Amino acid sequence: MPLSKIRYVSFDCYGTLTNFQVGDVTRERLAGRVPAERMPAFLEDFTAYRFDEVLGAWKPYPDVLHRSLERTCRRWGVAFDPADAQAIVDAIPSWGPHVDVPAPLARVAEKLPLVILSNAADSQIQANVDRLGAPFHAVLAAEQAQAYKPRFQAFEYMFDTLGCGPEHFLHVSSSLRYDLMSAHDLRIGQRVFVERGHGPGNPAYGYRAIADLGGLPGIVGI
Repeated sequence: MPLSKIRYVSFDCYGTLTNFQVGDVTRERLAGRVPAERMPAFLEDFTAYRFDEVLGAWKPYPDVLHRSLERTCRRWGVAFDPADAQAIVDAIPSWGPHVDVPAPLARVAEKLPLVILSNAADSQIQANVDRLGAPFHAVLAAEQAQAYKPRFQAFEYMFDTLGCGPEHFLHVSSSLRYDLMSAHDLRIGQRVFVERGHGPGNPAYGYRAIADLGGLPGIVGI
């Protein structure tokens, strides 16, 4: 898809732009219940349960975190405290961007309007976006779409809100299964995979890979 057809650059927020520190908070909160040497495996399971929780009918994001942490604790035979899930919810709005984000993001914003499409609550997302260092044309959250990525409904909400088709977007994410698999299936015009270690990629899904956001300006011709 030629760049001339791209009208918007859309982004996943948490993990791709914002440094998503759910693992750090979880590690701190559960340090007395999960041994340090087993914590990486516990966090892997927590990640998997969060993905499973967003695949069904929409529910508020605090409920996603609560249910996924509760299920992980049950699997591990660890006592679950709802205050641990709430601590993660409360911390999210304070998280800022990865260090490689603000400068290239601001450069791209000079050429094309930027859009956030995030698995977030309305009450959380704007505080994180305000820390990214660039203007955004639209900030769209799962709460508005009543669906979480990777469900097509979330992406279709973005298309409908901005009044154009998938071919008019360049979508950027560090997650294959939350974003880029659906972006491929919906035939989003261009896809970019930021290789932050948030799960494996698969070039069969037709994206361009960059090590960090510093590679994005070159893709859009800056």
